[in-house]
This record gives sequence, C-alpha cells and structure tokens, in this order.
Amino acid sequence: MTAGGTSYSDRFRELIRSLTGISLPQSKVVMIEQRLRKRVLAFGLSDMEAYLGQLLEGQGMEEELRIVIDLITTNTTSFFRESDHFDFLVNEALPKRLAQAKGARKPRFKLWSAAASEGAEAYTSAMVLAEAQRRGAMFDFAVLATDISQRMLERGAEAVYGADQLSTVPPDLVKRYFMSSRHPSVAGKVRVVPELRRHVRFRHLNLMDETYPVDRDVDLIFLRNVLIYFDGPDQERVVARLASHVAPGGYLVVGHAESMVVRMDGLKQVRPTIFQKV
Repeated sequence: MTAGGTSYSDRFRELIRSLTGISLPQSKVVMIEQRLRKRVLAFGLSDMEAYLGQLLEGQGMEEELRIVIDLITTNTTSFFRESDHFDFLVNEALPKRLAQAKGARKPRFKLWSAAASEGAEAYTSAMVLAEAQRRGAMFDFAVLATDISQRMLERGAEAVYGADQLSTVPPDLVKRYFMSSRHPSVAGKVRVVPELRRHVRFRHLNLMDETYPVDRDVDLIFLRNVLIYFDGPDQERVVARLASHVAPGGYLVVGHAESMVVRMDGLKQVRPTIFQKV
C-alpha cells in the first residue's frame, strides 16, 4: 500500500488500462508480473514496484511501454476464425455495397481489421474478397489492419506463417494465396503471395486514443474478441469511435461473446454479432 492508500497492484492495473484499455482482473496480475520479470532484471531493479515507478515517470520510457504492451496483450488469431463472419462479408455486405454503387466504374470496398494481431483476420478478408473478384464481381478492395502491438504489426506485414497455421484455410486457397519459401531462415513456413499482400496495409493504432486516423467511409469493421477485455465505459467509447468511421449502411462485426456490448443509437443489430449503421 502506498502513502496515498492505493496498492501497487491497483496502480499497475490502472496503468495497463490507460495504455491498452484492458481491464485486468486482480487474478491475472501475478501472471503478468511473471511475463515482465525479465524487464525488471534488465533495469537492474529489485522488484515490480520499482519497475512500475520507472514506467510511471514516463520520460524516456516510450520504448519500454511498447515492450510492456507487447508482453501483456493477447494475440490469439487464426485464419477463418468465426467463419460465418466471412460468409456474411462476401454474401451480404459486399453485394449490398456493389448494389449501392451501381453505375460506378469500379467501386472500392473498404474493410478495417481493428485488432489485427499478426494479420490472419486481415488476410482472410482479403482472400474471400479476392475470390469474389475471381467469380466476376467488378470492384477493388483495400484492407486496413491495425493493432496496438508493434511486434504483431511487423509479423503481419511480413506475412510469414507456419504451415500448421493453415489448417483452417481451404486447400485451394492455400495453393492460390500462399507460397513456400526456400530460404533456410523460414524453413517449413509459407508467405502470403504479393498479389494479395498489396491489398493489405498495416498501421499502429491504439483503440484508447481519442481519435483514429482512419477514413470515415469504411464498409465493414472487424473488432472481434477485444471488447470483452475492456470495462463498460471504455467499451462504449470505443464502439462510438468505431461507428463514426463506418459508412452509412456499413457494418461493425464483434465477437460471439460481445453481442451484448454494442448498445448505441445508429447501430442496428442484423445478426447476433453484426451491427449495421443506419
């Protein structure tokens, strides 16, 4: 307990929440401390409380804060996760967008993966949109992939994955959109083909920021399995900010455990986890 009556763990949890939006349960503090133990030793400090003091000073600690964010954020991701969302994307969201743009020479579909991790969601989206093009739909598309973790963004931009990560990708799409590498450093791995990578752009973004440097006419935003880590007020603020970037008639898609989180005028629930801007 500090002189002001606030325990070290409470101060630590508040720092994490202010940095990432993650509302960290007390039960997880010990686990996070274990992840950060090497950082404490790297600074030659005796314990986590001294390390927290360094972080809270702020000056010259920007890189260290980025390391902390990388170590505490959850990076679970897989191709075609919650596959019904990608069915909705290609069978409903895209056709409606193209119908609205009827007469335009080549409309552009804009998709934002707002917690992209290492890129599986973004590249899955790009694959299903590219498949729609192959079936004859006349449109272009752009996928923005953002994340708070710089390390994950770098991995996503590299677009290199273990062959075992492709178990959820249909075999014909594996053949079409991934290539093997002969370089010894990536033996047993594959890379997304350049033709697909050119549609996907990676950028750092913190959902806790007051504003987002993103277009305000996005056709579909994925923010799945992230809001469950935020507390109620932060959930509301993030949903409102995201909604301001959705084009009229566009969609916000959340995770299957998050449908009760989205309660906002101007967003109509059209599926349990899919909300349309009206």
